[in-house]
Amino acid sequence: MRLPVIHGYIDRRILVNFAVDPAAVKTLLPAPFRPKLFNGKAIAGICLIRLKHIKPKGLPDFMGINSENGAHRIAVEWEENGVTKEGVYIPRRDTSSRLNAFAGGRFFPGKHHHSLFHVEEKNDHFHVGFTSEDKTSISIEARRTEVFPENSVFGSLENASAFFAAGAVGYSPNPQDSLDGLILKTYEWKVSPLHLLHVTSSFFEDTRIFQKGSVSFDNALLMTNTEHEWHSVPGCPGGFSGHK
Repeated sequence: MRLPVIHGYIDRRILVNFAVDPAAVKTLLPAPFRPKLFNGKAIAGICLIRLKHIKPKGLPDFMGINSENGAHRIAVEWEENGVTKEGVYIPRRDTSSRLNAFAGGRFFPGKHHHSLFHVEEKNDHFHVGFTSEDKTSISIEARRTEVFPENSVFGSLENASAFFAAGAVGYSPNPQDSLDGLILKTYEWKVSPLHLLHVTSSFFEDTRIFQKGSVSFDNALLMTNTEHEWHSVPGCPGGFSGHK
């Protein structure tokens, strides 16, 4: 699916990241993806992002749309023409916009589920959650901090920032049993740590997917006021053979 370059602003982006047993993640990935590891752990999580003024590049901001969105993400690698590529596989996307839900997988990459979002932000405190029409849900509460978790598998904010910056290419399933790809190009990449006060996730707490003890919270990151572009990726990654 080829799109014009899409331009807009990341008003707020929260990455809630989990360290996962690689064996648990492998069952979720279609070929040719494999988990991208850091210190022996697969990295998965949820992106909670508020987008503003999203429209084809060159159009004025007032013609753009705003929305709250959530994406379940798994850091992946794959081989393409003898070269190791990296990015994220996004098994699920949720959105507050009915337009996005209708267009996703048809006119815009990736199937999107329509969900009801609840957002409260005051000073340095954030509460973001959503519940979809099929009862998939997540809720987080966090506050700004200057301290990165000492027990994170990444060891430092710098390591975590570099890891996620490298995963700019995202592939997600569409209704045609294929994959749509997007590249996120930020005009400036800057993340800061968040202190997570509370998190619930129907996906990561589902013991049918993740055995008890196979997934644990690792860190949370915040990005704000970031101008960006979305570029579509032609075709599927090499070797894609449908969903598991």
